[in-house]
Amino acid sequence: MLKKGTKLNSILTGSCPKCQNESMYEDNNPYHLSETLKMRKKCSHCHLKYMIEPSFFYGSMYVSYAVGVAIATAIFVITFLILGLSLLTSFISIFVGMIVLLPFILRVSRNIWINIFIKYQGD
Repeated sequence: MLKKGTKLNSILTGSCPKCQNESMYEDNNPYHLSETLKMRKKCSHCHLKYMIEPSFFYGSMYVSYAVGVAIATAIFVITFLILGLSLLTSFISIFVGMIVLLPFILRVSRNIWINIFIKYQGD
């Protein structure tokens, strides 16, 4: 599995970037759409306040754009270049893939954004 203490562990699991002992989100499943972006105020273990400043996670929109472009490019490469599907089918695949992965992209973007600013400090 992912090694505790790595940025990748915190990003993919949504755990606290400082201690990685608990999830930052109230609901771990991003596909419970009404709960996708609901975060705890702070970590109950290390007391890290997740909302570092007002509107802190607005910066994650830039990360979301990059993650979305990377995923769309990957879908295109797989469908058009590897599987040899038509251009129209490839673009429909990108559209459907982006809609299905939207909750995941939103969470991963927030996780990447907070991990840029907070370093793991362990126990």
